[in-house]
Amino acid sequence: PKDWDVTTNAKPEDIIRLFKETFYENEYGTVGVVNENVSDETVKVIEITPYRLESEYSDKRRPDSVVFSDKIEDDLKRRDFTINSIALDIENNGETGNLHKGHIIDPYKGQEDLKLKVIETVGDPHNRFSEDALRLLRAVRISAELGFVIRPETEKAIKTHAPLLQKIAKERIKDEFVRVIMSDKPMEGLVLCRNLGLLQYIIPELEKSVSVQQNKAHSYDVWEHLLRTVQHSAEKGYSLEIRLAALLHDIAKPETRRWGKDQNQWTFYGHDVVGARITERILSGLKFPKKVNDKVSILVRWHMFFSDTEQITLSAVRRMIVNVGKENIWDLMNLRICDRIGTGRPKESPYRLRKYRSMIEEAMMDPVSVAMIKINGQRIMEITNL
Repeated sequence: PKDWDVTTNAKPEDIIRLFKETFYENEYGTVGVVNENVSDETVKVIEITPYRLESEYSDKRRPDSVVFSDKIEDDLKRRDFTINSIALDIENNGETGNLHKGHIIDPYKGQEDLKLKVIETVGDPHNRFSEDALRLLRAVRISAELGFVIRPETEKAIKTHAPLLQKIAKERIKDEFVRVIMSDKPMEGLVLCRNLGLLQYIIPELEKSVSVQQNKAHSYDVWEHLLRTVQHSAEKGYSLEIRLAALLHDIAKPETRRWGKDQNQWTFYGHDVVGARITERILSGLKFPKKVNDKVSILVRWHMFFSDTEQITLSAVRRMIVNVGKENIWDLMNLRICDRIGTGRPKESPYRLRKYRSMIEEAMMDPVSVAMIKINGQRIMEITNL
């Protein structure tokens, strides 16, 4: 596990008394126990929470108050999904009667749902989603990460309560959304987000791309093209920044679409420039770090780079490297690969793109900025006695 979730009938003051180094900085009874002299990062801090019951969730995010309990069953019934409501009794301190150490407590048949690969809430789904609206998106994230199916009753409740996502902090939404994008099947996760009515509260601009027809070079509408592009980026194992750029690179196409009489097809002039501005706004709104935002916006801005090696010169390639930065140029090339597959093309890298890649390698050997020049002004002044 990435982290351990420990619960007990001991109250916070008991836990603090039992361990040498602890910290307790919340209203929910969770005590952090610090383990010294351990190399495993996952056990350097163990969070221990007393069994607890929770009151109403007025803000749809956290309980108004917490009451400690002596029963593990009380703690499990407040959890989100059945697969997350399973406890392992590691001590068998008499609480579970004569059951042996290692007994699993599973009142909501979570193990069965794990085998069936289904996601279902503990008890009434309307109550669970009303308590914490982030659970709406968490269901989709678990589905995307594990390939599980959401039960029809749970799906129906998600659709009903989708507007509650507006009450959730953008940082929390971003964290779950990133896990959808970084899963093996982001395309399925995004489709599920849209079908369940959640996407409009995460990136509403993506909703506008649905059924927006493109020109003859494309096999799909803008929405499906973006989905296929981001899916290919996942299949290649690319970074978060490339996956976000894959999802957002054509985000401005609905806004810039015009009918070209001369071409007798749709045109999208300037969608790369406008798209970079929209991307910056979207990622800022979702509270992505500035470094991530800047890189993704650069990739979106320059994804339409001209790559006809019969017409461009090495100087043009150098200018492109300066535009995007040496640290981003290969990510830009990888984005183009995903864009091609998302368009419906059969080959990732045709001859023209391979030739462009070799031109980049050649240009990267040359100084493309003042900072790369081996000599500096101070040395020139020394040599010339200035």
